[in-house]
Amino acid sequence: MNATTNLAAPPAPAGAAAPVRAPALEDCAVVELRDYTLHAGQRDALVELFEREFVETQEDCGMRVMAQFRDLDRANRFVWLRGFTGMAGRRRGLEAFYGGPVWQRHRDAANATMVDSTDVRLLRPARPAWAPVTPALPRRRRDDHEEIPGALYVLATLLRPGDIDTATLRIVERELLPAWCDAGVPPCAVFTTENASNDFPRLPVRTDAQALVWLARVPHAAAWERAAARLADTPAWALRALPALLRGAGATLSLRRLVPTRRSLMR
Repeated sequence: MNATTNLAAPPAPAGAAAPVRAPALEDCAVVELRDYTLHAGQRDALVELFEREFVETQEDCGMRVMAQFRDLDRANRFVWLRGFTGMAGRRRGLEAFYGGPVWQRHRDAANATMVDSTDVRLLRPARPAWAPVTPALPRRRRDDHEEIPGALYVLATLLRPGDIDTATLRIVERELLPAWCDAGVPPCAVFTTENASNDFPRLPVRTDAQALVWLARVPHAAAWERAAARLADTPAWALRALPALLRGAGATLSLRRLVPTRRSLMR
């Protein structure tokens, strides 16, 4: 969703084929992690527009709007994840979605909120068992405005020049995941870079580094503070996993606190 892209699929006209079913979270073999920088004071406007107009319309084109988040520490950032059955499904969905009239009607309002929408990484589940799981409760309806206390998600992003190889995934399996679980913040999804060629160039994706990304859910910010303190004292993380993951020039790790929006499926 950016200034050069058409976002949204129209309702199917009479006699048209039925909408394509959006994949379950477990079946999203390709995932876009989209991180938008917005103009000051415009995030709520974009979230409201997005959740009113751009959720079901995308999913009717066979894509899954997996999650939408506000960055707790940066008021001008909006982060969301979109999933696809594969690269071919991604191309078909984007072509249908960005060619539809809903975005044509609303793109000026959406683009007016944005400074930059090109910070996008193309990912895939690092292992099938590490894909996110579809929540038991469905997404909240548009007209459901009941205030429900929200959880907090921690988005961890490791970037480095070299591949996220089998040895790295062994570190994740043997050290990182147990340490984070023991600290009370078990990751609910682990992704790596999808290196397939971007066959929808109207939506650019970043290729400057290889990424290892994981998401973890906690009930609230205080729970993450306690978990972070425990992680700092856990040898499996602080002395083994973290140094191994950051080994090599140019490797970086960022940890971000994200709050699900009202209609986020992951919440």
